[in-house]
Amino acid sequence: MRVFTLQTELWLPRPREEVFPFFAEARNLEAITPSWLRFEVLTPAPMTMRAGALIDYRLRIHGIPLRWRTEITVWQPPERFTDVQRRGPYVLWEHTHTFEERDGATRCVDHVRYRPRGGALVHWLFVRRDVERIFRFRQQRLAALFPAPADPAPPTPDLPSPACGLP
Repeated sequence: MRVFTLQTELWLPRPREEVFPFFAEARNLEAITPSWLRFEVLTPAPMTMRAGALIDYRLRIHGIPLRWRTEITVWQPPERFTDVQRRGPYVLWEHTHTFEERDGATRCVDHVRYRPRGGALVHWLFVRRDVERIFRFRQQRLAALFPAPADPAPPTPDLPSPACGLP
């Protein structure tokens, strides 16, 4: 059975030290997932992100309620981590997140290897579009959550005081 891949890249105008902690909190996934999935993290807080951590979710795909469990298999803060589906809608789901800082901005790369149930036809009819739509939404939300820092107000020039005796 064929394995499909999706890779996205997003530059966020913030340093990695601000970006990575957002991803280190599993509950933040709810904020960057489209509402039509009704995505909810079920694992009770607090969660310690580390290799071996298991996280449970509930969601709906095309109205069908599903449970999803992932395991963090790689945890190398602040450079990267990988989550692998242990139970859920895919035969294979392996999602690697990488974070590279350059000039005060962070390049976020999502690399997903996945194999849907039902094979290539189901992928072509439904899954590919859904996965692409989810990651487009994710990028839009992340861009909104991590805008460029506001530039400080430019200094006001010293204006000469008005000359005396002028009307």
